[in-house]
Amino acid sequence: MRKMHEFMQQEQARLVVPDQDLACGLLQLDRAEWAARDFAQFDREQVLRVAEAVAKAAHDNAAFYAEWAVRETGYGVVEHKQKKNESVAYPLLDFYRDLDLVHPRVDEARKMVEIPKPAGIVLALTPATNPVATVYYKVMLALLSRNAIVISPHPAASRCCNDAARKLDAAAHAAGAPPGLIQCIERPSIPLVDTLMRSPQVAVVMATGGGPMVRAAYSSGNPAIGVGPGNAPAYIDTSADMRKAARMIVSSKSFDNSVLCTSESVLLVQQKDAQRFERELRAAGAHLCQEREVERLRAYLFPDGDLNPAAIGKSAVWIAREAGLKVLPATQVLVANVQHIGVDEPLTKEKLCPVLALYAVDSFERATRSAQMILRLSGAGHSAAFHGNDPQKALDFAARLNVYRVVVNAPCAQGASGFATHLPPTFMIGTGYFGRSCVGENVGPQHLVHWTRLAYNKDMSEVFGDYRHLRVTAPATGKTRSTAATQAAPARVQPPLAAGTLPTPEAAGQGIDRDFLRQLIAQELRELGRGHR
Repeated sequence: MRKMHEFMQQEQARLVVPDQDLACGLLQLDRAEWAARDFAQFDREQVLRVAEAVAKAAHDNAAFYAEWAVRETGYGVVEHKQKKNESVAYPLLDFYRDLDLVHPRVDEARKMVEIPKPAGIVLALTPATNPVATVYYKVMLALLSRNAIVISPHPAASRCCNDAARKLDAAAHAAGAPPGLIQCIERPSIPLVDTLMRSPQVAVVMATGGGPMVRAAYSSGNPAIGVGPGNAPAYIDTSADMRKAARMIVSSKSFDNSVLCTSESVLLVQQKDAQRFERELRAAGAHLCQEREVERLRAYLFPDGDLNPAAIGKSAVWIAREAGLKVLPATQVLVANVQHIGVDEPLTKEKLCPVLALYAVDSFERATRSAQMILRLSGAGHSAAFHGNDPQKALDFAARLNVYRVVVNAPCAQGASGFATHLPPTFMIGTGYFGRSCVGENVGPQHLVHWTRLAYNKDMSEVFGDYRHLRVTAPATGKTRSTAATQAAPARVQPPLAAGTLPTPEAAGQGIDRDFLRQLIAQELRELGRGHR
C-alpha cells in the first residue's frame, strides 16, 4: 500500500499544471531582458526617434483611452483624463528632450568621465485612479533612459492598460525599437506581481498605488522607487486674492473628481477672512455644508474610519446624493467646516474625491502648526499649497512643513505634479525621507540611470586623458558609442519568442545561428522547470 501511495504521489506531481499567468509573466521578463540589452546600445538620436513615435501614439489615442479608463474603472472625468494622457505625451518628452542620458560626460576640471548605465528591466505598478496616464508616463521615462518596461496594471484597469501598452509598443517597434521593449501583464494578481517584483531579472520596481503595494515593492529585495499618500494642506493667507484662490482650489479639487493625490485636502484660513473666503468658494462652485450635512458627509465617507471606496473618483453631486445632501446640479466641490484637526476628525485625512475640509485659525503660526498636524495624519513628504502675496510667509510656511513641494498661487493638483508650475511633470511624487521614500523630488528618467565614474588621481602630476573623440565599446556586440552623437545603428539582438510562438520556416531560412537556437532551448527548459517547482 505504501508503494502504491508513493506511486500516486509521483503521478500527481507529474500532472500538476503550471500556472499559466506566472509562466507568461516570467517569459515577459525574459523578452524584456533581451530588449533591454539591445535598446541599451541605441544612440541618442535613435532613442529620441522611438520616444517621438511613442509620444505621437500616446497623444493620438489620449481621448480614446480616457473614455475607456472611465468606463472600465468608474473613476474620474473623461475630458480631464484626456488632458492628463496628453500631458505625459509630447509635453513630458519636451521637458526632458535636452537631458542626455546616453552619452558619456567628460569633466576635464575634475579629471572624470561619467558613463551612463541604464537600469535594465523596469517593473512598473500602475493604479486604477490614473491608469493610462501612468502607463504613458512610466513608458516615456523608461524609453528616455534606454530601459525595457513591464507594466503591472491594477486589476480594475487591466484591459485599457494592456491595450494602451500594446499600442505604444507597436509604435516603438515601428520606429526601430526591439520587440518586447514595452509589455503589460494581462491578468495581474497579488501573487504574480509579488513573484515578479522579487525576480532577479528586475532591476527596479516603480510602485504607484496603495500603501500595501508600495511597501511590498520596498520589501521585494529589488531596488524600488515608491511614493506615499497625499493629504495636501492649503493655506489661504490674508494677503491672498480670495476670489482667485477660491477659483483655483475648486478647479483643482474637482479636476478628474480629485483622484490625483496632489489635490488639496484641508483648507486653512484665518478667522477674520473665513466668511469672505467662504463666499468666494460658493461663487466658484462649492457647496458649503451645514453642521448636519457635515455629520452626514463624514458618516458616508468614513463609515469605519477609512475612506469609503465607493466615493473615490465620483462627482460632488453623486457623493452628496449618496450622503443624503441636497446640492445644486452645478456643484463642483463639497466643503465641510471642521472644528479640530486630528485622528478623531477623519475629514482631515486624504480624500480621493471632491470633498474639502475647511479649518479656521487665529494666526499664521497656528496655520503652519495645523498644516504640520495634517501631514502627520497622512501626506508627509508630499505636497502643500500657499495662496498669498507675502514672500516671507511663503518661505516660512515651506520651511516649517515636512513636505518637498509647496505650490504658490496655483492649483495644487496640477501644480505639484508639474503641469501648472515648472516642476518636472510627473505621476510619481517622491515623498523622500519624511514619507519613507528614497526619492524626494518628482520622479524622472534620470532616476532610472546610474553612472560609472572614471576618476583620475587628483594629483596635478597625473595628466588627464583626452576623451573628447573616443568611443564607448558595448560588450554585447562590439559596437561603439561616441562621447558625441554617433550615427552608427546598433546591432540587433534576437529576442526570445513571444509566449506560444515558434520560429517560422521563413525565419529559419534567414539563418538562425546555433547560439540563438541554444538560447531558445534553454529558455524552454527554464519554463518547464518553473512549471514543476
